[in-house]
Amino acid sequence: MPNDPAVLNDQLHIRYARYREILKNLTMMSDIFMRNVFKQKECTEIVLQVIMQKKGLKIREQIVQRDYKNLQGRSAVLDCVALDTAGTQFDIEIQQENEGASPRRARYHSGLLDMNTLNTGENFDLLPESHVIFITRNDILGYNLPIYHITRKIAEVENEFTDGTHILYVNSSRQDDTELGRLMHDFHCKSASDMHNPVLAKRVYELKETKEGVEIMCKEMEQIYSEGKRQGEAQGRSQGIAEGLAAGEMKARKETALALAERGMTVTDIADIVKVSVRLVQEWLSGNIGLA
Repeated sequence: MPNDPAVLNDQLHIRYARYREILKNLTMMSDIFMRNVFKQKECTEIVLQVIMQKKGLKIREQIVQRDYKNLQGRSAVLDCVALDTAGTQFDIEIQQENEGASPRRARYHSGLLDMNTLNTGENFDLLPESHVIFITRNDILGYNLPIYHITRKIAEVENEFTDGTHILYVNSSRQDDTELGRLMHDFHCKSASDMHNPVLAKRVYELKETKEGVEIMCKEMEQIYSEGKRQGEAQGRSQGIAEGLAAGEMKARKETALALAERGMTVTDIADIVKVSVRLVQEWLSGNIGLA
């Protein structure tokens, strides 16, 4: 009986066991893990203090994983948007893939911040200073620098065009013995005991090593899995519910596999965790099989 509560409960326990294994390998370079670290405001403050080189920076308010609307076109879910006590706005994005951190995407994020800031009739001069920060796995811009600050300039005189928008790329592959380099090292740590920053290490320990934290993370991963199931059910309206559910489950497995691959896990380990063949995982990673 597929809907038997006992069977469903057993399946949930099996998935949670897999999630706990996945959790061991997650780092702050993972969206799902990062957003739970950043739900603690002190962690966001530490990251911004180091990147912005402002020891006294304090966060007044923040929103994690919010859908920023564009009524005329594409919206986007921004990872962490924060406002400091000086009124400056920040969007912190973790980007594993080069395509996800293109200059035009950074431009679009900056525009979305502006579009969701002013109320009807408010003066444009009330727009705050804004910083879109991409923390990237690779050196996207290719100059082998640890951080890049991008602002607009007036070409004829080489002076800044002071519209208040700033874009920063932080190259997490540079882990030098500097404050920023040590922070980027922490972003790649699987274990809190390997981290330099005590505030971030404490939060990572809570999410990975305490019963409450592990439960939070398992629920987050179950939500991703359930979303795949819901998409499968939607497909089921046209192809049959049973087939739709099967497609939804497989989509969830594929998404999990791709996320684990981004975090450097081997194909064999991924196949073992998501319970599919090594060959299928290889085909997913090469893009030969799609699950729309």
